[in-house]
Amino acid sequence: MILDALFFLIQAGLTLFFWAILIAAVLSLLTGFGILDTRNRLVWALSDFFYRVTEPVMRPVRNRLPNLGSVDISPLVVLLLVQACMLLVAAIQGYLIRGGLYF
Repeated sequence: MILDALFFLIQAGLTLFFWAILIAAVLSLLTGFGILDTRNRLVWALSDFFYRVTEPVMRPVRNRLPNLGSVDISPLVVLLLVQACMLLVAAIQGYLIRGGLYF
């Protein structure tokens, strides 16, 4: 039961981070195209929150990727890495169940 809770929390955290990256990327696109105005207090607060949550992971990825001009593919790379981590956690849980180490 303890490992169930642990794996659930890890999966839930990764899922929340996946959605945070996706929302941050959409907000960035909408503000970049001028659809959302950052002078609006709610828009600024939301975009600032998602920037602060996702930027510690996005910055190292952005620094390692080649410069593609105005195209930023770092959210795509981070989303793929988060998905790979989710698959890895599920595989570890499966190996623990099959190995009899899961209690």
